[in-house]
Amino acid sequence: MSRTLLRNVHIFDGVHPELIENASILIDGERIVSIHGLDDLPPADEIVDMEGRHVIPGLIDAHFHAYASDIDFVKLETLPPTYLSQRARHLMEDALKRGFTTVRDVGGGDYGLWRAIEEGWVVGPRLFYCGHAFSQSGGHGDIRAPHEAEELCGCSGRGILARRVDGVDAMRKAAREALRQGAHHLKIFVSGGIASPSDPIWMLQFSEEEIAAIVDEASRRRSYVAAHAYTAETIVRAVRLGVRTIEHGNLIDAAAAQAVAEAGAFVVPTLATYEAFRRSGVEAGAPDHLLTKLVEVADKGIEAIRLCRAAGAKLGFGTDLLGPLHRHQRDEFRLRAQAETPFEILQSATSVNASILGMDGHLGTIAPGAFADLLAIDGNPLTDISLLYEDSDAISSIWKGGCSVGAEPYRE
Repeated sequence: MSRTLLRNVHIFDGVHPELIENASILIDGERIVSIHGLDDLPPADEIVDMEGRHVIPGLIDAHFHAYASDIDFVKLETLPPTYLSQRARHLMEDALKRGFTTVRDVGGGDYGLWRAIEEGWVVGPRLFYCGHAFSQSGGHGDIRAPHEAEELCGCSGRGILARRVDGVDAMRKAAREALRQGAHHLKIFVSGGIASPSDPIWMLQFSEEEIAAIVDEASRRRSYVAAHAYTAETIVRAVRLGVRTIEHGNLIDAAAAQAVAEAGAFVVPTLATYEAFRRSGVEAGAPDHLLTKLVEVADKGIEAIRLCRAAGAKLGFGTDLLGPLHRHQRDEFRLRAQAETPFEILQSATSVNASILGMDGHLGTIAPGAFADLLAIDGNPLTDISLLYEDSDAISSIWKGGCSVGAEPYRE
């Protein structure tokens, strides 16, 4: 394989708060071989002078929806999958050009999209997918309006992001099918949400027996369960039953944050989506029920992060954006800066998210043996996190698996 040496860089390795200064990175094919100083450099087929730029691991978005190309779930679920797959190509390519070299899809992403990326037919981040997220009837993933009474098969066109599953046996079967299709993790909704038309935020969703069943199926495949959960009650119940990642978590309290920490679970905040809805939701066509529910959770996310940090709970990094609002993906950095240090935010977006994926040492870090997923930045994001804000052009170069990718300038 061809060896490339990135010479004269300052490295944030994704794990430690101290930079590795005046360094060089040797890449062989897709992976990093070694880290060197500026003297006694190893032989390489190509030497790239990075002129003292800071290099960090490629970013990981742990809450992404590749097929969420429209802001209105009801409309989205009626569009043909073939049409949505073409729009997903652009969402994935744009995410990569923003510096996200890996995404965890938590509703919609599937084997077909993963394979197209792996084979090079689609240019995009590495994809970790769950297939459909699972919703009880009348839950967050049930997009039927209250007046609709007809039954809809979960494999129909109206099931691109989620499917309905009711009962322990049905849950086990759905989990087994998803895992058979290569799902890296499983996703359930255990509380109400803002994008669905008929379930209040506070609603407890799925029985304890149903949640325990999917956790059991996932663990027997050495996988795990992610759960959409807003309230403290739903969060405590989920982690007690073995759920590994809590998505959103805006209405968490100190006791629930402590429960997450004691369980060794993760919380994945998604502040960018609420801010994007607030700024651009009406213009983008957000339905009335979404904008009404938004008020209940939007202002609680920063305090939720503070509570989790105080309890020692592990925090990932996600965005949960829909439709045209995907362009605000890097706004998560600006919003998180209200409650966290640059190091904490960067660690969440790199090595902590890699731990969520079960990819410690392979993703989210700059170290021998890791994939050469890298960003070169004009400046030091450990002292100035605004270099990663959505309107910044400080990312000068992006590599995924040792291959250079063109960075995308910000467009409002």
